Amino acid sequence: MSEINEAQASQRNLNFEKLALSPSVTRSLSMLWENTPFMCSESEIVERCLETGSGYQIRNIPLEMKPRGDRPYNDNEYQEAVVSFNKNGDLESFYLSISMNLYLEVIKSNLELTDLRRRQLILDYVEQFRTAYNQKDLGFLEQVFSDDALIITGKVVKRAPMDGIKMPDKITYKKQDKQQYLGNLKRVFATNQTIKVTFDEIEVMRHPVNVDFYGVTLHQGYSSDNYHDDGFLFLLWDFSDESHPQIHVRTWQPDRLNNQRLPKDEIFKLSDFDI
Repeated sequence: MSEINEAQASQRNLNFEKLALSPSVTRSLSMLWENTPFMCSESEIVERCLETGSGYQIRNIPLEMKPRGDRPYNDNEYQEAVVSFNKNGDLESFYLSISMNLYLEVIKSNLELTDLRRRQLILDYVEQFRTAYNQKDLGFLEQVFSDDALIITGKVVKRAPMDGIKMPDKITYKKQDKQQYLGNLKRVFATNQTIKVTFDEIEVMRHPVNVDFYGVTLHQGYSSDNYHDDGFLFLLWDFSDESHPQIHVRTWQPDRLNNQRLPKDEIFKLSDFDI
């Protein structure tokens, strides 16, 4: 964190030579830094170290995102980071986190031991998923989407008046496969200096029969250099292999239709898809 603050103050890139970080952490920090530099204004951070089964995690690390030039982040926008360590105390990951209240809301929603551990793992991957867009990390997204992933994207369509009567707007949906989606995303990453994804609502549901499948519904904010939207993101996660979980379905829907919040029963959920 000291190196991050010194680099921010000097308007330079991060220098990893004396930090003894793994290549994966170095790469992750470099990608995040390139998208939006940041700093930590706290001189001391005191937090509980959480056990994750494979190591430890520290949350609630306060960051100020400090963009350079004309960028979509608000000046000095507050974010939080989470760092994970292996059992030897080596830093394994550094990424942007969801807020602590959202994290605890999911963790406390089910106290059955096995499911609690799985929920921690799901939240960890949700945070990695979010950070991958902020880092423009196509490699992670290529890995986490299954080869047969279904991508569904909705958009609001305004309808022409009929017989002088204003017709309500409607949402139309477009389907893509993994390669189509990642190809489009690659072009978005290439033409935007900054991508920003945030999550401010989250709900996790376990499949009633296949306990390795979880539906995660999130309220997402998305900003790039010239575009912004808010909507509901649904991810169907398969944790059959916990070391390499896969997303089989990703859907996005606008959060408002006809000036009203999209009704909950119209938001995609786990029961809408056959497992």
